[in-house]
Amino acid sequence: MDMRAVIYSRVSTKEQAKNLSLPTQKKACTEYCLKNGYEVDRIFVDEGESAKTTARPEFRNLIEYCRVSRGKVKAVVVYNLSRFSRNTGDHLAIRALLTGFGITLRSVTEPTDDSPSGKMMETVISAMAQYENDSKALRTKAGMKAAKECGRWTFQAPIGYLNASDPTGKPTLIFDPVRGPLIQKAFDLYATGAYSKNEVLRLVSNLGLLTRKGKKVAAQTFSKMLRNRLYTGWIDLPQWGEATQGNFTPLISSEVFMRVGLVLDGKRPTVTPHARNHPDFPLRRFVTCGYCGKPLTGSWSKGRGKRYPYYRCPQSQCKGVNSRKEEVEQKFRMLLEKLQPRQEYLRLFNAIVLDAWKEKQADILLQRVAVENQLKILSERKEQLIEAFVYKGAIDQPTFQGELDKIKEKMTLAEIQLNEVKHEELDAESVLNFSQYLLLNAARLWTEASLDQRQRLQSVLFPNGLTFMEGSFGTTKTCLAFNVLESFNSPDYRMVSPTGFEPVLLP
Repeated sequence: MDMRAVIYSRVSTKEQAKNLSLPTQKKACTEYCLKNGYEVDRIFVDEGESAKTTARPEFRNLIEYCRVSRGKVKAVVVYNLSRFSRNTGDHLAIRALLTGFGITLRSVTEPTDDSPSGKMMETVISAMAQYENDSKALRTKAGMKAAKECGRWTFQAPIGYLNASDPTGKPTLIFDPVRGPLIQKAFDLYATGAYSKNEVLRLVSNLGLLTRKGKKVAAQTFSKMLRNRLYTGWIDLPQWGEATQGNFTPLISSEVFMRVGLVLDGKRPTVTPHARNHPDFPLRRFVTCGYCGKPLTGSWSKGRGKRYPYYRCPQSQCKGVNSRKEEVEQKFRMLLEKLQPRQEYLRLFNAIVLDAWKEKQADILLQRVAVENQLKILSERKEQLIEAFVYKGAIDQPTFQGELDKIKEKMTLAEIQLNEVKHEELDAESVLNFSQYLLLNAARLWTEASLDQRQRLQSVLFPNGLTFMEGSFGTTKTCLAFNVLESFNSPDYRMVSPTGFEPVLLP
């Protein structure tokens, strides 16, 4: 009778150096098959895989092969049962599955067979493997908790740090000279409230921020990074008690981290466009109801034969504002026309603009260098590919053409990105001229701008927003570059004059 068997061997990374190496397992399993009259049909090997999970590539292939080879394969041979599984429940389930295929499980180093005593021994051995694994996990957790109390980070370093050892050989984190500055820049940019998360991620990605595997940072990963207190030098693992000061240098100051948190929670004014824009209502959610303080919404209402746009208070108990879009936006433009630059701030404003311009130019230079380096690498790959095909004959025509097309595609996209970066290079005089135009023509600029630009401009000019009631805008505070405005609709406007900034307005 034909007795065919398949062999399964597995090592984790640490076990490779022990006596459980793959050659040792293969030799012992092959000798076992020869001794017991089995013909080795196939060998399945998982390298660097844990037995705590069944999500092992070759293990899954083994199960599938046993299924399709029902009636042909008689046994699965392993070096010991811990190679197969470290979980008793999993082991028994897989054992039952193999039995259903007419296949028995054999261990080279352990007394297992299909007799009642053999099955009992197999279950005991499997339970001991699970006990060993659970005990090891408990000891590991206790060790990691103790390390945390000493300020040591024992997990993989987050992007911006690198895993290292301190002078005593204990684990710590060190500054990543490549990614660290980009993480710092990401926090600084987002803390200003001038950029959305996607905009910040795009900017630092263009500057060269990549994961350790050389891939772009995902939006979800970036969101978690902005919430990660580890960057401030604190190890915060609630399941293990209170936060602990780390034994490594903070990447981000606590102040910057706090400002980022306020922006994320919507508790700090920003100049980013609202996430859910409506192109017909640029003042939506920016202007609040003067009666109840709720942000106004905007919508179209049906009239006689046509629809009309309105800004409304969404509070059902209030309904203090229900004004036509044309009226509200016309009065907003009139408000912008009254803005006059404060002479004492013009010189300071120009200096701030120049500082921002210099920072922008530095970013553009970094982007340009990053893209040019990418093009250089792609060009070298192209030359190597041509050499391998033309001069060495190492690859065939279809493979050569396919790889060449991929490189050309990447080079084209990189060249487009380089052109975009070059277009962003502005001279200082143009920047100052535009800033002067902004100060003197706010109303016209708002009228001609796109929706996103309008919303940003609104937030810059009126950082605390605006209120609207009885057909007019209330007293508000503008940015420092402009004179503080009084209500321009009526000299006896009934709102109380705000304090806390100069000059205090008369009631």
